[in-house]
This record gives sequence, structure tokens and C-alpha cells, in this order.
Amino acid sequence: MGRPQAIVTDIEGTTSSLDFVHEVLFPYSRSRLADHVRANAASLREVLGAVDRAAGQTLDLDAQIALLLEWHDADRKIGPRKDVQAAIWAEGFRSRAFTGHVYPDAVAALRRWHGAGIALYVYSSGSVAAQKLLFGHSDAGDLTPLFAGHFDTNVGAKREVASYRAIAGAIGFDPADILFLSDVAAELAAAQAAGLRVILVARDGDPGTEDYPRVASFDAIEPWLLPA
Repeated sequence: MGRPQAIVTDIEGTTSSLDFVHEVLFPYSRSRLADHVRANAASLREVLGAVDRAAGQTLDLDAQIALLLEWHDADRKIGPRKDVQAAIWAEGFRSRAFTGHVYPDAVAALRRWHGAGIALYVYSSGSVAAQKLLFGHSDAGDLTPLFAGHFDTNVGAKREVASYRAIAGAIGFDPADILFLSDVAAELAAAQAAGLRVILVARDGDPGTEDYPRVASFDAIEPWLLPA
């Protein structure tokens, strides 16, 4: 028996509602993307250059915007699209158009674990900038001081074993001393194959697998009681 030294958590469906992301954040950035890019084209020069590189050709501004909208609609995990999206969300958070949804049980548990000396990290397909915005402007206030670090898909895809090995190496803990929380079984499979401990957070009912320890909320997680 032994508690983990670190906990790495997913966001969507785990700490935060999928509905908040898909019904609040995504429509907000979608409706503002074209105007934002046109108004900030000079400062977005590097991002727009990345759009051209991804397209394999030099595009005019309208075509760049059209491609960004295409990626947005397809939820493509691609850098320039996430950069623009995070910038638009930042405006929304700063203006208090919305606050970041974090489940109350997740807030309480994260605070408890941080107070107990467990290092907390986030690993999400959303950019690190977007992660910090959500937790920094959450319903419960600024939660960013609780986290020791953040990871996005720059470290690797969430369903690849190598990504979790890279995270373990970056934070300096043995994989067996790290607990990973997610609502996606394929992510847990990759983390487990890398040697991490895992828990499936099944907030919305039966996820269709019995392969992992399962909880309906963070209230049910007692990380210090999990087998090492």
C-alpha cells in the first residue's frame, strides 16, 4: 500500500464538464475566430505562418481563416488552431463572459491532495495556455497554485504510451508513483502500459469497461490507499 507522489489529471469529463467545453468555450471561439484573426493578423504572424506550413503552401488571410475554422469544426489537435482558440478564450475569461467549470468535488480533492503534499499536474489535449485559463478563472477562483505543472499534446498524443513515459521523466517520479485520472479508457490503457497507476472517472454513467478502478466523482478517490 502507498499513496502516489504525483497525480496527473485530464480535464474534459474528469475535472470539468464536457458540456462546458463543447457548449460554452467552443461556440465562443468559433463565433469570434474570423474577426479575431483579422483584427490581430500582425501579432499573429507566427501562428499564421504555422497555418501555412501545415497547409503546405502560402495562403492569403481569408484562406488561413477558412482553414482555422475547418480545424476548429473538426476539433483538430493542431498548434495554430489551439493558439488562436486560447487567445479568444482569454478575452472571454478576462471579460467574465464565463468562468471555468470545475466540479466542486474536484476542487475539494485537488486542494486536499495539494495540502497533503502530493504533486498535481494536468495533461489535456487543450493547450497549456487554455488549461491555465480554465483553472485560473474557475468557478472556485484561481486554482493554478495547486498545480506543479501542465502538459498538452506537445509531449505526445494522449493515447500513446510514450507520452506518459515522457511525463514521468519530466516530473521526475517513477511511473509507479504517479496516478493518472481520465474518463477515456484508451488514455488509461496507454498510461497503464507506461507503468502509471490509473483510475477511470465515470461521471456520466457506465463507460463500457471493467478494466480499471472506477469512480463517479473525486470524492471516491483516496490516492494514499491505492496499491503501489
